[in-house]
Amino acid sequence: MTDLPPMTDYEATRRNFAFRTPSRYNFGFDLIDRRAREADKVAFIAVDRSAEHVESHRFSDLSRASNRFARALLELGAEKGDFALVMIPRIPAWYEVLIGCTKIGVVAMPGTNLLTAKDIEYRINKAGARIAIVTAEHLDKIDEVRPRCPSLVHVIAIGAEREGALSYDEACARQSDRLDAAELPPSRADEAMLVYFTSGTTSLPKMVARDHAYALAHAITGRYWMDLREQDIHWTLSDTGWAKAAWGMVYPPWQMGATTVLYDGDARFDADAHLKLIGRLGVTTFCAPPTVYRLFAQIDLGRYELGSLRHCLSAGEPLNPEAMRVWKEATGTEIHDGYGQTETINIVANFPTLPVRPGSMGKPVPGFDVDVVDDEGRAAPDGQIGHIAVRTGDPHPPGLFHGYHQDEKGSAAAFRHGWYYTGDTATRDADGYIWFVGRADDIISSAGYRISPFEVESALAEHPAIVESAVIGVPDALRGEVVKACVILADGHVPSEALAVDIQEFVKRQTAPYKYPRIVEFRDALPKTISGKIRRVELREESAK
Repeated sequence: MTDLPPMTDYEATRRNFAFRTPSRYNFGFDLIDRRAREADKVAFIAVDRSAEHVESHRFSDLSRASNRFARALLELGAEKGDFALVMIPRIPAWYEVLIGCTKIGVVAMPGTNLLTAKDIEYRINKAGARIAIVTAEHLDKIDEVRPRCPSLVHVIAIGAEREGALSYDEACARQSDRLDAAELPPSRADEAMLVYFTSGTTSLPKMVARDHAYALAHAITGRYWMDLREQDIHWTLSDTGWAKAAWGMVYPPWQMGATTVLYDGDARFDADAHLKLIGRLGVTTFCAPPTVYRLFAQIDLGRYELGSLRHCLSAGEPLNPEAMRVWKEATGTEIHDGYGQTETINIVANFPTLPVRPGSMGKPVPGFDVDVVDDEGRAAPDGQIGHIAVRTGDPHPPGLFHGYHQDEKGSAAAFRHGWYYTGDTATRDADGYIWFVGRADDIISSAGYRISPFEVESALAEHPAIVESAVIGVPDALRGEVVKACVILADGHVPSEALAVDIQEFVKRQTAPYKYPRIVEFRDALPKTISGKIRRVELREESAK
């Protein structure tokens, strides 16, 4: 239900690109309900924790279920603009809650199921949230923080009975499954629909408000990078609390009419179960983080039925060429890396119509002027590290946020010189491909060289003794900074001075010698955010002490 033409020629698509955002838009009514009326088909395939029970849900099913939940919220006195914390795993209720909130203008704040009580308290109080919608495993945490969250009025419990909480099933069961948009105030496209919290790699999480137009702008993500079609069965691996879930499990697939997979897998990743489900469900398009592809590359993929796959994707960080090679040999498909943030839609990508350059983020997405620039907004020379930035102006780029919620200082730092500075750095090659370097705060400056932590980590990943690593710069009187590698060893390897030297010599052979880690620290674990990103800032603070 989008008029974006398929991409057959990259340059021609960029030249002729046009995208119109209406003044009013509501994904629940204008997409979900419209599909239920005009093109009803399977919206998502729900798979339970055991991976045995599979259930199909049509757009009409989702329309009715979201209407019932929307009416339950209205009965509670929920109003347009209210904030609601949402912590629900990959079960149908997650979709029903998101769409129900969208229809009446309640601003959902999806949170990963890994949030602690402290995380929950911070988010509720930061937003002044009046509602919390959670499953049974989170109720104790809600009870713990509720006395310190004065704005919190209503708790809705899914799959549980608890004093002081409203039963989701009971509340929905007594509601009508009909809801007309005309009964409600119209949704302006520029009004808040969702709020995500950034992952907080270098500071406390910021609130990123995503308006109703964001849902429509993801048609660009679905059409070009994801290359989705009506007949596709698409599966993105993501926790429901991350913005990647909005990218891969909600807006782009359903804008394109594709069916999504909703697998309530265990927190401990089961590679065998996932690979079997690809064949069993006939998955045609698949998106997973690099860590998953690297895990798959160590498995005998010939044991699985993967022939249904036609287009594969990855995001989050660059993927090493060896994992890409193994996957292509097994499936016949290349992995197309893509880049974007909580603050954007997809803005740089490897497209099916262009050659994939392993390790590159690809080229700018149609509709976006994305470049590598210096601190003053000037384009950096090819091959030189600079900031990844999106040119702003009138019209505002589709799907780009307008600033951090109630954070003028953070917004001013991000929007300057006519660009949105992503906070990430990269280089651009002579053909316009962009190559990720790292977070701007993570770049190491050593003896006049600028060193990307990711580049060193990529080299370390090839060492047979290393499972995971994080690279930081630490102060040095002579060089300004030197490279330090914090590594976790694979089973069967023990820390030793000899192994540290071997790792250093290995990196010298893998990349430019000046990038090798002069300090190697063996660790049992690395500090991470709840979304799984390494907190290098914490490692730097430890080293400073």
